Amino acid sequence: MTAEWVVRAPHPQLRPAITRYIGYTQHGVTLETHRGLPSRHVTLVISLAEPVRWAGLPRPGQSPGRYTAALGGMHTAPALIAQDAFQSGVHVEIDPLATPALFGVPATELSNLVVDLAELGPKHLAERLADAPTWAHRFAILDDVFRPARADRESAREVAWAWRRLTAAGGLIRVEDLAAEVGWSRRHFAERFRRELGLPPKQAARVLRFERAIARLRQAPTDLATLAADCGFYDQAHLSNEWRALAGCSPRTWIAEELPFLQDQDASAGPDSGT
Repeated sequence: MTAEWVVRAPHPQLRPAITRYIGYTQHGVTLETHRGLPSRHVTLVISLAEPVRWAGLPRPGQSPGRYTAALGGMHTAPALIAQDAFQSGVHVEIDPLATPALFGVPATELSNLVVDLAELGPKHLAERLADAPTWAHRFAILDDVFRPARADRESAREVAWAWRRLTAAGGLIRVEDLAAEVGWSRRHFAERFRRELGLPPKQAARVLRFERAIARLRQAPTDLATLAADCGFYDQAHLSNEWRALAGCSPRTWIAEELPFLQDQDASAGPDSGT
């Protein structure tokens, strides 16, 4: 398989709302199904080739679909993507608190869902990106599309602060402690957090611990017992159970199927590539 990965941070005005843009082109893909894993982001996926085939979705009952551009909310189960031998597109990693400003919907309405971008806007974005001659031009288009939207967080100041605290700690803060720090009851805090981000804080912390474990594996191979201890799981069995729930397979299956693909991505593109 040959692959090109191009990663770039958005315009500085957008960085509170968008973490990064990832452009990709792959030839000779052999992995039939890719697992889209839970993470701290709402994810925008825009294909520059054939529509993306979503074979299995995080929310039970949501039917599979084919979308040229799709927005996926925070989720606690994998999104299964049927892969073509050739694929090209853009991923945009978005802070869930920014979805009202960028797309006109709160993150809670996207929770565990994948929705067609055509239902939300901006219109004709996939066509504009496909017509652009270079990755730099495509990323500039994304900047131009999203910069007019301001991510106003004043209405969720306490939740935004707690979300930053929780993400910085990799999910290793008790919900009770976060609620006390913002001066709310645990129940009120959990409801406001869920309303703003789409997941309750306990579930968001699960996702962050899982994401931390994935990041550790991408950096260097390690045994699962050490990984569990370092990432806040009770033991290896707890790690394995959480992995099956969040990824839909065992850690060893995921490592064999997906980790080489992700390591190739890391080798091809640094965090500031693609300028």
